[in-house]
Amino acid sequence: MCGINGFNLRDEGLVKKMNHSTKHRGPDDDGLFLSKEWSLGHVRLAILDTSTLGHQPMHNKAGNLVIVFNGEIYNFQEIRCELEEKGYSFISKTDTEVVLSAYEEWGEECLQKFNGMFAFAILDIRTEELFIARDRMGIKPLYYYKKGNKFIFSSEVKAIFTHSGLEKELNYNALNIYFRLLYVPGPQTMWANVYKLEPGCFAKIKNGNLAIQSYWSIEKKECVTDKVYIESEIKRLLCDSVKKRTISDRPLGVFLSGGIDSTIITGIMSSFSEKVNTFSAKFEKTPQSEKYNKDAEIAKRTAKYFGTNHHELVLSGKEVLESLEDAVFHMDEPISNHIQAVNMLLAKYTSKHVKVVLGGDGADELFGGYERYYYNNVIDSIQKHIPKCVLSSPLMKFGLHNLGKKEAFNKINRPPGVYRYTDFFSQKEKDIQTFLLPKYNRPNVLQDTLVSKCFKSVERESFTRQFMCADTATWLPDESLVRSDKMSMAAGLEQRVPFLDHRLVEFADRIPLKYKLGKKGVKFMNAGTNYQGKRILVSSMEEYLPDFVLEQPKWGWFSPASKWLRGPMHGFAKEVLSEGYCAQTSEFFDFKAISEIFDKHVSGEVYALNTLWSIMTFQMWYRRFMLDNI
Repeated sequence: MCGINGFNLRDEGLVKKMNHSTKHRGPDDDGLFLSKEWSLGHVRLAILDTSTLGHQPMHNKAGNLVIVFNGEIYNFQEIRCELEEKGYSFISKTDTEVVLSAYEEWGEECLQKFNGMFAFAILDIRTEELFIARDRMGIKPLYYYKKGNKFIFSSEVKAIFTHSGLEKELNYNALNIYFRLLYVPGPQTMWANVYKLEPGCFAKIKNGNLAIQSYWSIEKKECVTDKVYIESEIKRLLCDSVKKRTISDRPLGVFLSGGIDSTIITGIMSSFSEKVNTFSAKFEKTPQSEKYNKDAEIAKRTAKYFGTNHHELVLSGKEVLESLEDAVFHMDEPISNHIQAVNMLLAKYTSKHVKVVLGGDGADELFGGYERYYYNNVIDSIQKHIPKCVLSSPLMKFGLHNLGKKEAFNKINRPPGVYRYTDFFSQKEKDIQTFLLPKYNRPNVLQDTLVSKCFKSVERESFTRQFMCADTATWLPDESLVRSDKMSMAAGLEQRVPFLDHRLVEFADRIPLKYKLGKKGVKFMNAGTNYQGKRILVSSMEEYLPDFVLEQPKWGWFSPASKWLRGPMHGFAKEVLSEGYCAQTSEFFDFKAISEIFDKHVSGEVYALNTLWSIMTFQMWYRRFMLDNI
């Protein structure tokens, strides 16, 4: 795991500045390469072959190709054997050298052979053409700046802005998307002229011209109906994925929560490894934090069940508060999630013990773990079996409104499509209109963006599948995975995600929804909820799941952030939410309205955590990235 940097200009001092800006991603080594037209930089976190033979930038034997690589190729040994049969020889034990030789042999088609997470750039010194690529699921980030003939790329945006003279222009469409989704889907970022290379894509750059192409997407194929076969295939693929992701020359462990996904990973690892290291976080015991520590309590029981070497980090609200601005800085993009500082602190704690950690990201998107999938499926069923005239009748409206279910009435009458999707995902327009000034408020931008990205056509017969695919294309890489990457790499820690092996992703898409989305009354995950997700995953991997984990309801990894705003974070939050913290943003916000929202939240009159946290995050981000010299 590393950081990569580069641009189409020869400047040694500038590429060194980019390397320095991303040094936290690669504390073990750094290097650079200059051609006539390009400067490439690399910072290294040595995981495979920790010797100097793994130094980057790395050349091929002929000296005409050079690579900077970030990530891991888990099947590199098989590819290496195939290349050796073709006459290639290797001097290191790294996957980087295999990637370079694979590109030399197969060109862009080498991407089809890789099983892994990666972002890399290969320069052909003969033609001065640069090839860049990102893994299928977007586990590793890759940003680029493009304006005129200028092209700059990096693992992190902060390195791009070490280039003096770049205009820091706000992307106003992204601004509107952010306050509705709480993140910005690619290829956009919050800056004009700065983009994300999207998952499953590669690009070629020559003479300032950029050509982007997709090399992978989830193809819709016929469903597999044999449940016994599905269960055996999930188990085979997931166990193989976990084993592949334990290849390391450095110590490794697992981020263990009280949930199903990380428990399965811990169980699989424990079946072939001695004394797995597991890591969890909990909050200092206060009246506000008690209910948020249930997850950590279950994790501790799970660790004992599998006999792991368990490490538990106890955090206070003060520690989280002191890390907020640092977490926003390391995220690069404004992503409003009150758990990200906790993610970063846990990563820093974990990196003192191991340098590689496995996490459970992706299982919910693949196997139907979120309630929104279940309820969307219920709505489809209701619309199919109840006449529209009944659903939209005044009597139905009156009945649901009387039960306090006004939003339910709107949802059950919403046809499949982008507005159904945003009904579940988007923040309320009335809340955004309260603080975002009319000059900058563009309510239709989100839907227009999602239509072009995910809903050009609507799969009415399988809209829940399309809903889940939209999450996999947006939320997963641009919120969840980028948070995992940035918060772990801030501590020089590599995080791997076994559920996102592309073979498992492709197979999971062929599993019928009836095997994923459960009904009330099913044994597992039936404590206090009508919804049981990931049914087929549980039945496939039940040997790794103790009963006390299955008995728990589905919950996310939350923090007492809402209560912290009323307690230890009150003064800081009030400052950040004021015009005095960052006067320039008064162009966008009604700070009087924001103050009223804050006061009502503190008094308990309203619950406004998402609104307040999104504004706080933007304020901290704007002051650091748009005003300061990064």
